[in-house]
Amino acid sequence: MVRRPLVWVAAIVLFVEAIGIALLNWFLGVVVDRQDMSMAGLDSDLMSRSSKIGGVVFGLYFLACAVTALLVALRQRPPGLVGRVVLISAAVVHALLGAFTVGLVGWRAFAFMMVVFALIVFTLLAYDGRETGPVDAAPGTGGTGDGEGDTVETGSTGSGEAAGAGGAGPAEGGAGAGSVDLEKGADVKGADVRGAEVQGAEAQGAVEEEAAVAT
Repeated sequence: MVRRPLVWVAAIVLFVEAIGIALLNWFLGVVVDRQDMSMAGLDSDLMSRSSKIGGVVFGLYFLACAVTALLVALRQRPPGLVGRVVLISAAVVHALLGAFTVGLVGWRAFAFMMVVFALIVFTLLAYDGRETGPVDAAPGTGGTGDGEGDTVETGSTGSGEAAGAGGAGPAEGGAGAGSVDLEKGADVKGADVRGAEVQGAEAQGAVEEEAAVAT
């Protein structure tokens, strides 16, 4: 994945910026204090303290931005509301600094500011819309290929069993119907035999009666 390494790069760059800005402002404050310089009648001590305080404040600010980017890289989740506000403000600051440094420093400083600006924006959008980190599919939901294969095989097996049951049903029904017909035929034959025996007995009784009358 490209996202995580780039977010790590953004965090490292912001850490370097925090240290660099803090050291630069502290160095300017020391220079103003030692040279006893003044600008428009301002007190040199006041200028020195202001430069040092500004360096500490901006250093902590960029340090907070770096920590936010670091947490995004570690958790692989979008920043929270506070972290999002911090990163957006850092992106705005770098865009303004890039616009100012074009005329004051040069295109190289502008290119550096735009690279940092792009890294901050990428950090904001890298995990946007992804609620969880590397989200794994829950077992049994069919999220993986194996689960789908199992589902298909189960479905096909069930269909085969259903088809087999459906095919066996008519066969069993036909066998049952055949046995019923055989039983009915046997009953009819038995009734015919019993009728013939009754008729034979009646004929024999009539012959015996005629013989008795004759005697």
